[in-house]
Amino acid sequence: MDKPGPSPLRFEYRFHLPDGVIKTFEVRLDGETLALQHKPRASYPHWAKLEFGQCPGCPLRPEKHPNCPIAMSLVDVLEFFKDSLSSDELLVEIVTDARTYSKRTSLSNGISGIVGLQMATSGCPLFNKLKPMALTHLPFANLRETMYRYLAMYMLAQHFLAKRKKPTDIGMEKFTEMLEGLRAANRAFVKRLYEVCRKDASLNAIVHLDCFADNTAFSLKTLGLDGVERLFDGYFD
Repeated sequence: MDKPGPSPLRFEYRFHLPDGVIKTFEVRLDGETLALQHKPRASYPHWAKLEFGQCPGCPLRPEKHPNCPIAMSLVDVLEFFKDSLSSDELLVEIVTDARTYSKRTSLSNGISGIVGLQMATSGCPLFNKLKPMALTHLPFANLRETMYRYLAMYMLAQHFLAKRKKPTDIGMEKFTEMLEGLRAANRAFVKRLYEVCRKDASLNAIVHLDCFADNTAFSLKTLGLDGVERLFDGYFD
């Protein structure tokens, strides 16, 4: 008898809006693959079409994928907040099976958490490399935490590539190249959002994610890994 697979991962984002309304979005991921589980709509808006501002380097073709996977995953969040300002302050709670996070923050900062989670798990072939980070999804992470999680994910990927006897990047020469590719996709998706977002909350949420990737790449180019390497002194004796 087959053993049951891991239970789905559940993230409930609760936005306590200034008018007293609590808007909740639930994100469910397959427990084994971390693929986003969501109910397809009967139809999607025109800005969700794959060919509408398709990201550079996207390998998908409209005959098989008429809609952009990221746009499909984010349509509910983006349409709800399309008239919201990024500077609006509110309480954001994220409830998982293991713990609850909460912070009073800007709306764009709150949205960036759920947007980043869904982008990485949407099935987009460009953002699929970030999907492992969903296993340790960390809302409200700062730059240092995000950089560490990026690096840990990337190096673990090299281990699995080596197991499959495929080329690896132990020296991390291609790490910033990967980040630059993600940044190009972020910028393309922001242009797509101009069609739906009349105010800047959702736009700035993606800009916020882009800044993390940019700052991580900049830190590696200018400072290297010295700051992180010092944390591993217990391995050097």
